[in-house]
Amino acid sequence: MKLGIVMLVHTAFGRAEQVIRHWVSGGCPVVVHVDSVVSPADFEAFVARFTGDKMVLFASRFRCEWGTWGLVAATQAATEMLLDGFPDVSHVFLASGSCLPLRPVRELVAYLDERPETDFIESARIADVPWTVGGLSEERFTLSFPFSWRKHRRIFDHFVRLQRILRLKRRLPEGIEPHMGSQWWCLTRKTLDAILTDPARPAYDRFFRLVWIPDESYFQTLVRRHATMIESRSLTLSKFDFQGRPHIFYDDHLQLLRRSDCFVARKIWQNADGLYRQFLSIEATGLATRPPNPSRIDRLFARAVQQRTQGRSGLVMQSRFPNRESETELTAGPYMVFQGFSELHEGFEEWLAEQTGACVHGHLFSGSGVEFTGRVPAFSGCLSDSGSLRDHNPEAFLRNLIWNTRGVMQIFQFAPQDNQEVIRMILRDRNAVIRLISGAWAVPLFLNGGEIAVLRTEAARLQQTEADLIRKLRSPLTKAGVRIWTMAEFLEKPGEIFEEALFAGSKKKERRYAFPKIVDLTGFGQFLQELRNLGMHPYLMGDFPIDLAVTSNENRKHKTYLVG
Repeated sequence: MKLGIVMLVHTAFGRAEQVIRHWVSGGCPVVVHVDSVVSPADFEAFVARFTGDKMVLFASRFRCEWGTWGLVAATQAATEMLLDGFPDVSHVFLASGSCLPLRPVRELVAYLDERPETDFIESARIADVPWTVGGLSEERFTLSFPFSWRKHRRIFDHFVRLQRILRLKRRLPEGIEPHMGSQWWCLTRKTLDAILTDPARPAYDRFFRLVWIPDESYFQTLVRRHATMIESRSLTLSKFDFQGRPHIFYDDHLQLLRRSDCFVARKIWQNADGLYRQFLSIEATGLATRPPNPSRIDRLFARAVQQRTQGRSGLVMQSRFPNRESETELTAGPYMVFQGFSELHEGFEEWLAEQTGACVHGHLFSGSGVEFTGRVPAFSGCLSDSGSLRDHNPEAFLRNLIWNTRGVMQIFQFAPQDNQEVIRMILRDRNAVIRLISGAWAVPLFLNGGEIAVLRTEAARLQQTEADLIRKLRSPLTKAGVRIWTMAEFLEKPGEIFEEALFAGSKKKERRYAFPKIVDLTGFGQFLQELRNLGMHPYLMGDFPIDLAVTSNENRKHKTYLVG
């Protein structure tokens, strides 16, 4: 058994020469096709390097633009020259100038010698192909594509749209069913002879000239007519990203390429000196015929695609913002938002920090500035307490805070007076936990005093803001963990609500603690009634009685609650 190589080259001629000589040293004749866009001077200089080497031939040149017929025509011409010039070749391996052999040539030859009738080509029916990128699958064959997608994209798109409007469809040649797959194959002489000498070849060629990306479907389709035994896989390792572009391998991929056990890999960076030095110097110590096993590294590539499309939770780089449809956790870790608790309790932040061990901030989105814990002017990661800097991008401010403090729970207070813009992100964030006591915004108005007519306007504004927030929190689209109580519900059983607010769903050991002091609310019910008398209806507090006597903890018997 003798292996022949067809190589398509358009750049990096120094590297192509290295690989060609490697194939020849392994006893493989090579027919090279050089893209016609390469200048005559460069082409002639490249050919001159192989003067006198009868194992290297150069085929007629075609323009090989991506997605066009030229790639197939070049492959046909080079393959015909190889089969005619070397009658003892039994298998033909198609490679590119950026392909690099990963195992000794003798191992590949021995592997093929054990499978003399097998054609190695990825060939899958259109309906079963999951990797199509670009929105065209069956239409690649039923529509015509006379224009270059890369050079004339607008014309390409308009012509496709016009054919769809006019419901134009091409008829498939009789006797073929379209298949697709990688363009890098290894076929037997018998199969290639049958394809290239098929009496219906002129009809097939005319049809595939107007197919989009025919190099991924021409041989993949016709091999089904003539092959005796097909293994639908390529012996060349080629990986693609989520946009359908090939991954490029660099020197730091050395161990990864070794683990794949593949015979050839593409696409290799032309300056990867380490890869070329390592793999082109490998000598066969034995005829290892183990099959290629790219599945060993598939998981790594799948993880790379996932990270490229979804990013890391909570990390948004300047170079790329993730698609909102693919976002899951918008921040780097869990955090809690309390609304209404600090208005009802004295020293709530200090108490909460002591009970949870978390980093408890004040109102991070207050209109007067950022209230970091301890009211420091700058926090972790040099986040400033400047309200104007924060409001330039509130979502980025919150992302950065959670990212910079990974591993430490962050808790902050929120209120209707704060900047509400950040709520849009918090609602979509699975890491967010929101605990809200509705109507508590009225307590500071009550305690600060003032003209009731003036307070009425402010109370109406704050109530509308909180009502809008509650409506969003109760939306089925909200992904944050939400729990809402009215003021009346909270004051009726504060211990139970504290337990649910702080420890719901967690496995906390039972312990006793005293909840923080509630501010003196004597007269608060009458305050709400006065707002009603002026035409403002304060309904978010719940069923709050006028004569409810709620005083400070010094005037009440101290109670201790058991939290489990």
